[in-house]
Order: sequence, then structure tokens, then C-alpha cells
Amino acid sequence: MEPCATIDSSRNGMRLMVIKGDVCVQAPNKTTQQGASQNLNTRNNMEMGTSSSSSGLVKAKSETLAEALKSSSLDFSNGDGSSHGSKQHVRARTLSSPSYSSNSKNRWNTHIRKAKSAHPALDLAGLTGGAALSRASSASLGLSFSFTGFTVPHEEIIASERCSNDDILEDIEAATSSVVKFQAEPTFPIYLKFIDITYKVTTKGMTSSSEKSILNGISGSAYPGELLALMGPSGSGKTTLLNALGGRFNQQNIGGSVSYNDKPYSKHLKTRIGFVTQDDVLFPHLTVKETLTYTALLRLPKTLTEQEKEQRAASVIQELGLERCQDTMIGGSFVRGVSGGERKRVCIGNEIMTNPSLLLLDEPTSSLDSTTALKIVQMLHCIAKAGKTIVTTIHQPSSRLFHRFDKLVVLSRGSLLYFGKASEAMSYFSSIGCSPLLAMNPAEFLLDLVNGNMNDISVPSALKEKMKIIRLELYVRNVKCDVETQYLEEAYKTQIAVMEKMKLMAPVPLDEEVKLMITCPKREWGLSWWEQYCLLSLRGIKERRHDYFSWLRVTQVLSTAIILGLLWWQSDITSQRPTRSGLLFFIAVFWGFFPVFTAIFTFPQERAMLSKERESNMYRLSAYFVARTTSDLPLDLILPVLFLVVVYFMAGLRLRAESFFLSVLTVFLCIVAAQGLGLAIGASLMDLKKATTLASVTVMTFMLAGGYFVKKVPFFIAWIRFMSFNYHTYKLLVKVQYEEIMESVNGEEIESGLKEVSALVAMIIGYRLVAYFSLRRMKLHSST
Repeated sequence: MEPCATIDSSRNGMRLMVIKGDVCVQAPNKTTQQGASQNLNTRNNMEMGTSSSSSGLVKAKSETLAEALKSSSLDFSNGDGSSHGSKQHVRARTLSSPSYSSNSKNRWNTHIRKAKSAHPALDLAGLTGGAALSRASSASLGLSFSFTGFTVPHEEIIASERCSNDDILEDIEAATSSVVKFQAEPTFPIYLKFIDITYKVTTKGMTSSSEKSILNGISGSAYPGELLALMGPSGSGKTTLLNALGGRFNQQNIGGSVSYNDKPYSKHLKTRIGFVTQDDVLFPHLTVKETLTYTALLRLPKTLTEQEKEQRAASVIQELGLERCQDTMIGGSFVRGVSGGERKRVCIGNEIMTNPSLLLLDEPTSSLDSTTALKIVQMLHCIAKAGKTIVTTIHQPSSRLFHRFDKLVVLSRGSLLYFGKASEAMSYFSSIGCSPLLAMNPAEFLLDLVNGNMNDISVPSALKEKMKIIRLELYVRNVKCDVETQYLEEAYKTQIAVMEKMKLMAPVPLDEEVKLMITCPKREWGLSWWEQYCLLSLRGIKERRHDYFSWLRVTQVLSTAIILGLLWWQSDITSQRPTRSGLLFFIAVFWGFFPVFTAIFTFPQERAMLSKERESNMYRLSAYFVARTTSDLPLDLILPVLFLVVVYFMAGLRLRAESFFLSVLTVFLCIVAAQGLGLAIGASLMDLKKATTLASVTVMTFMLAGGYFVKKVPFFIAWIRFMSFNYHTYKLLVKVQYEEIMESVNGEEIESGLKEVSALVAMIIGYRLVAYFSLRRMKLHSST
């Protein structure tokens, strides 16, 4: 068994080892060093006693340990026995654990003066005074380290006669230049309670609507330092309950009560709650480092500098074991990237970046292999022990995962079948007559039980007879009913439900500081509006830089330009029957049609990301909208310029610099106006099938009314022409090419162009306003 930490003495060669809550002194192999051949085994009051000695580990007096510690150069390592630094230096390393083994190479130099609580501290008195050290009481060793996201529990230890804190810590000197603190502020403890939670949805049929109950009186709790698992088969209501606990439903639609430190949900708690969805909502073309860095810059408070925020992101990468893939793209359906487990850890990193007090996770181990799932749950267990409250849904955990849970909720069809300690679940079900006939994974046993699979499960004979009778009756009546669920639900209500509810009614013990934090106003934005705009623009350009210059898109534009140039090769501008008007109209149609169908996908595709980031108050909607609609404009100009360079000179259009640049400006106005229409349609409908259908009809109408196919539009639909960006673009292009040459083209007089420019600018602004207000009306969750 590996030690969690060791302390080596450079003076007498003795080693203090901590193994799962036991403190031992290991004597060196050299027989010349006396007094170091004994072992101190410190346990809590319930576990006091002697232990058999092994090679080099024997019982020792507390005075010997104190003397060894006082004379030692303290080195916390992973059990390699090495000693570093001088007599008066303390050097700490990360603990060796499955979740954090990748960080063991990092060294933390910590300055300890008077054992200040803000720094890693070593309290020695309890080791010499016989203070109770218990793993169960989260005080397995009198040490306290703060390192990326994990805190070893500690308890103040009574002063010793032979070796006090003042004796050892008075003259200790060390620098803290490389220490990275994961938590920028103390953890705000959240005691989560939910009592008799009910939730119903209205299902609409062809002729009538009815209510369907999703949750039926669910009760439970999760406190700081605990990992609560919500288990049950598919459709049992796990995700619905998790959303209710996270305040993601309209509170008016939820029955019962959900309290946070005995207070109802309020908006300022939103920044204290982290929510990891089942789907990994990430930008596929950003790297792991870029993803977490942008999260840190946008979500962390203004009090931290940009360098500190980037340092926090680096510490999260290190803590989650993502160093090897930090420069790899996230990837997605069509982009190769990191593995599923690494992607899930990135999602968790996004949420723990802000040091949330309550972390909710929906199926964090879904689609992962057992080893990767174990790493994820071990990491969550360690985060919980740092004072967080963690609630997660899980479908079918392995036995190793199951034993990591502190509390367990078992659901079936929205009903509560068990709430209590996970370690006592098997005992409870055995007490009501349900026990496995074979050696089984506890999670498999519970899922088989709630699903009615009794092949390898012993059930009471009364239940067997009842099941046979009811199933026969149900078969005759052709009615569905879950007998097992009813039995288990009634058993829970009669056995322990009343007692658990009484516990939940008891007030949460809170000190004055925590009460003050409950009533404090919600945190301000991490960045100003302008800073959010700049950062979101940069992130958008990095994410979409691969799409703009993809070989398919460039080939499409250039091949179209070449075909047009060949068809209108060096056409005559002075001809009485202008042939170039067809080319000019096609340019107006092409650069109106192309941007509309590109922009339609913008908001429907980013809806999940927008909902997630808006739910966590990551930025203002206005900053996101302006950044999303303006950051692409420089890139939108590159392909049209390439297009016009090819067409302009191949077709022999007017060879004047002024005419060329005015043509580019006209096409650019057309593109921005067409994008606005696509954004408005996409944001209003948020359904790609409906949006593309509407856009097809609209663009076709604008094209037909564009002034080329139909010269005289009936007066009752003549207004459509003035809403068509194709019409205004075509008139401007004709003006640029034929001004001072002809007074009219195809019966249309060449005017000043001011009216057309004003119309296009009005479309650019108007369509975008429609898109913005459509986004503001968008529900962040379909079920709210």
C-alpha cells in the first residue's frame, strides 16, 4: 500500500509515513541509528490499539517522533524517501492518488510562518499528544495543503510539551514564488435539501392534452464533502431531478421545496452552481488549452488579472491530467480530436474553474470505458472532499464506482425507492426481503430489482404470490402496472422515509460568515462589455477559421467566377443591347443567395453552447450577438474580392479603379444584408428544416422581384421589390458600370444610388435587430 505522504529526517534518517490515516515512524535500515526503530500508529479513539510490526515498522513513543520531526528537514513526497532543502525548509508535493498521479512531479515550495491558515501547515502537537486522527472524520492527518482543486482535510492538534508549533515554525523560511492556488476565494458551503419534489408536464394529443407526472415526491439531501448519486433505469427521472436541483426549471412548475442552506433558489446562486450536461458542448476547432483559457478569462472575477486567470486555467489542466492533450483540438463528429474521457474532463474543468460550491453532473461516465469512468468518479470524489457538494446522475456504475458514492438516490418511474448512505443500500434492501442470490455488483442488483428482473434475486414469498395474481389480472385486462416498483416504494415509505424527512426538517448549522454570503449580491461580470466583445470575437475567428478557407468553399467560389468569366468573356460595354446586365444580376443573386443559407445555421447550431454559457452568466447576450455578427466581416470580404478579381477582368467590366472598388463595396453591402436575413430567420425559428424552407421561398421571391425577370410588377405586390436586396444590389452595379454611358438599362433609369444604399443599410440593421430580439426571447431550456 502506497503512503499518502512521508516526512524524512535528515538528522537521524527517520521517516514519518501516512498510510490511509495511520501515522508511522519507519526506522532506517542502518542499525547504527538508535531510537528510530519504533512505530507510532495514531488512530481515532474508536480505533486505538496496537498493530503488528513489519520490516522496519515498530511501535515507538511519541517523544521519539516529536524529536525526529523537530530535527528533520521536512519533505512531503510520494514515499521515495528523498530529503530536500535545509533544516528550516518545508517542501510539499501533491499527494499520490489515482486522480492526481500525473501531478506528482510538481513541487510546491511553501512559506510557513506561525502556521497561518492561508498557507499549507503542519501541526505536530497532535502527533505527540495522542489527538484522535480519523479518516472517517476527514482528519486523517494534521496537514493542510491547498493545491489545484484538492485539499487534504485537517484538524487542529493540541500543543505538545516536547514539540510545539512555535518551537519548529518560528524560524522556518521559504519562498512561494511558484505556488498556484486553485481556489481564488474560500469555498462557500451549500447544504442542498429537496423535499417532496414533484414535476409534471403537459402532453398534447391530436384532440386533447393531459398531464404526465415525471417526479413523485422525491426527497433527499447532499452536504459539503458528499457525493450524491442519482441512480435508476432510463426514463426514471434522474435528469429531470438534476435540472430541478440546479434551478434550471421555472420554480412555479415544481412542487415541493428545494433549499440551499435553508434558503430558496435565487439568481445570485447561479454563479455558485456548476452544471455539466450529458452532451459535451464544446467548440470542436478549439484546443483544450484555448477552451479552458477562454472560460477562465470570461468567467473569473475582475479582481484577478489576465495572467492570474490564465494561470488558473493552466492549474485546472494540470489537475485534470490534460497536459498531454492541451494543444490538441477538442474535435467532434467530423473533426478528429481528444478522447471521450478527455472531452468529459474538459467539460468538468469548465465548471470547476470558478470554484463552484455545488456541482451537478448529468451522466459524466456515459459512453466511457470502466477505467476512464473510474478516473472521472475518483476525481469527483476528491473534489467533494475539498468541501464541495456534488450530485451526479449515473446509469450503471461498476462496483468500484459504486463504493465511491457517499449517498444514493434510487428512482424508478419518477418514484423514490431509496435514499440514504450508499454503503447501507444493500443492507436496507436485504431487510425488506430482497437480496441477491449470487455475488453481484450492487449497482447491477439495484437496477435489476427496480426493473423487475428477479431471476437472480431473492424476494419475499408474499411478493411473489402478489406478483403472480396481479400479472394475471393485468394480462386479462390488458393494463400495464409495475408491481415491483409499488412494493419497493411502499416499503421505503414505511421503513425509513419518515425518519429521513425528519432529518431534512432540521435546520442547517451555519455560522455568521456563511449567512452573510447567502444574502450577498450576485457577482458582477468578469469583464466589461468591450472586453467580452473582443474576447468573443477572437474566439469566434479561431473557431471558424477552418471553415472560411476550406478547399470546398474556395473551389466553389473560384470555379463559379471562372465559368462566369468564360461565358461573358470580354463583353462589349457600348452595345445598344447590354449583355452585361445578366452578369450583374447573377452577381447580385449569387452573393445574396450564398450568405443567407450560410447564416441560417449560425444560431441553431450554437444554441446549445449559447444556452450553456448564458445559463452560467458567462457574458452579456448583446456582447455575444455583436461579436458573432461582426467578427466575420473581414473574412467575409476575402472571397468576394477573389471572385470579383476573376470575373471583373475576364468579363472586361469597366476598367477604372473607382468602378472596381465601388463594385466590391456594393457586393459587400449585399452580403451583409443577406446575412442579416439568414440570422433573423435562423434565430426566429431555431429549426433548420423550417428555416431553410422559409429562406428558399423568401430568396426566390426576392430574386423574381429583383428587376431583371419581370419589368413591371403588379402594384399590389410592388412593395416586395423594395424589400429585395437583389433588386437594390443590381441597380447599384448597373449604375457603377453604365453611369455616364447610358441613361437607362433594360428600361430602368440609372439614378444616383443613394436610395439603394440607404435601403441596404436599413436591411442590415433591421434584420439584425429582429435576430437579436428573437434570441432574447429564446428559452434557455426547452422545458422551462
